[in-house]
Amino acid sequence: MIRPALLLLLPVLGACTSPVEARTIHRCVRDGTVSLATAPEPGSKCEAREVVDDPARPTNLWGNFGVFSGTLYAREQDGATVYSTRNLPGSKVFLRFTVDTPGEPAHAGLGRVGTPQLARHAAEFRRAAQSTGVEDAWLRAIAHAESAFDPHALSPKGAMGVMQLMPSVVGDYGVRDPYAADESILAGARHLRALLRRYGGDKVLAAAAYNAGIGTVTRYGGVPPYPETQEYIAKVQALHARYREAMGIAVERPAK
Repeated sequence: MIRPALLLLLPVLGACTSPVEARTIHRCVRDGTVSLATAPEPGSKCEAREVVDDPARPTNLWGNFGVFSGTLYAREQDGATVYSTRNLPGSKVFLRFTVDTPGEPAHAGLGRVGTPQLARHAAEFRRAAQSTGVEDAWLRAIAHAESAFDPHALSPKGAMGVMQLMPSVVGDYGVRDPYAADESILAGARHLRALLRRYGGDKVLAAAAYNAGIGTVTRYGGVPPYPETQEYIAKVQALHARYREAMGIAVERPAK
């Protein structure tokens, strides 16, 4: 059964004294992944959110992941029981869950396959690639497909800037101005690095998750059957080959 994400954490804090009660939940970010917890997690960047335990008006703290399955863990921390969706040392499984978050951000992208634009934000792409280890040519291909390098781009889904960052990604990576090219490119590169780590370096799955969300890729066990996402991946692959050629890099061959 699909239940609102918030309701999985609130009941474990104890019975409410009234039908509707405010609670504090911590949204914690580590290595580009988000968890919810009843106390700040060691080693994560956490933000406290006061929310209302109201089934009629559930609050979404996850971001736009679509249908998302996971596990709620319990552990002892500072003499108290803490519940979290991250499996930290000393944790035990408390319950498994599936949640449905608001609309999936799948889109075909604002840019079109065309001539590589090596001069657009060149210094910013070089710095982001060096900082994160994400291939410069692939990073540029993503930006080209996403926004055609327009720092003022805003998609109908709410994605912003050169890398078309969703609001949840903006918050996770501490972006102050999503329309600033340097911040957008670095945050996009950091997010792509996290996705590549999640999918063992598989650029197709990383691009699919960048486009449609991690939860969507999890739900379908791979690239989702969305025309927008499949068009987007094909566009990124074509652009990646063109940027590698333009930058004098051997074109990658698909693994056999």
